[in-house]
Amino acid sequence: MNDNPLPSMQGPVCPVPLQHKEKIVLGHGSGGKMMNDLIRDIFLPPLDNPILRVGDDAGVVTPNGNTYLSISTDAHVVSPLFFPGGDIGKLAVCGTVNDVAMMGAKPLYLTASFILEEGLEIETLINIVNSMKEVSDEAGVQLIAGDTKVVEKGKADGVYISTTGIGTVYPMVSISGEQAKPGDQIILSGPIGDHGIAVLGARGELGFTSDIKSDVAPLNHLIETMINTSKEIHVLRDPTRGGVASVLNEIANQSNVGIIIDEETILVNPSVQAACEMLGFDPLYIANEGKLVTFVSERDSKKVLEAMHQTKYGENAVIIGRVNQTPKKRVLMNTLIGSTRVVDILAGELLPRIC
Repeated sequence: MNDNPLPSMQGPVCPVPLQHKEKIVLGHGSGGKMMNDLIRDIFLPPLDNPILRVGDDAGVVTPNGNTYLSISTDAHVVSPLFFPGGDIGKLAVCGTVNDVAMMGAKPLYLTASFILEEGLEIETLINIVNSMKEVSDEAGVQLIAGDTKVVEKGKADGVYISTTGIGTVYPMVSISGEQAKPGDQIILSGPIGDHGIAVLGARGELGFTSDIKSDVAPLNHLIETMINTSKEIHVLRDPTRGGVASVLNEIANQSNVGIIIDEETILVNPSVQAACEMLGFDPLYIANEGKLVTFVSERDSKKVLEAMHQTKYGENAVIIGRVNQTPKKRVLMNTLIGSTRVVDILAGELLPRIC
């Protein structure tokens, strides 16, 4: 044994996260690194094809070589079923409408499947379906097919809803996470973190009362306005699970670019900021259901921003950063104290069962 060991220069460090390669854990549904690894290692190898490999929230196909279709599917397991600003029905429609629209498409049709738990109140189901109808009308989409299954009490936590959406891509549009280009300006459509904190508050887990409401909303009309304003929109993405931080990391990896954002420009409602500070959360990693991030050429960024300000869900849009050549596949943030830090992808689950 060495009586005079060399001093450690490492200091206190966090342990490397467990890999969890034997069983599924909540972190596999986080929208962060664990979920990305699950997709890459388990789903992609046997199902691999060029459309799936792109890694966007919807696949774009052209069945007749002429019309381009955006197709997306999503499952919704939020707890509780009703929360300030929304419910599982509204969430199901908005989530899929938004994923379809993020490819530069006009959403047209939805299908839905319902897993109902034995003992669910019929009135609860009626309220959920009515909510789906209301937001479908706002988005201008029709639900054209569906399926219903009932499972034993204790097997489904009330209701699970899966939805699939289809829409037509606007002419002369090519939008994907692979399309970010150096010089692009990054626009965020409004304050972040409202949905995740609203759901957490509805569970009674904040430790205080608040007026925070989910931002859940259909964004297809906002996107249509943006596309009508500029053909130099390169990326659109809604920062749901994993928040803005995870989405920016995904895009940096898909496009092999560097991203720099400015902390002082990122909007967070004061009540959401207070909740995050009390709970030790970073708003950049909190889920949103009515916000988008877009990458636009520097030349067109201001006119796109001005057009967004004229819409219902884009009035608070702001430029939060830009795309650089380097460091590739990295997201950096200029902080309020004048330093620069790495914004990494979320490792595991921050807030489970939020969408």
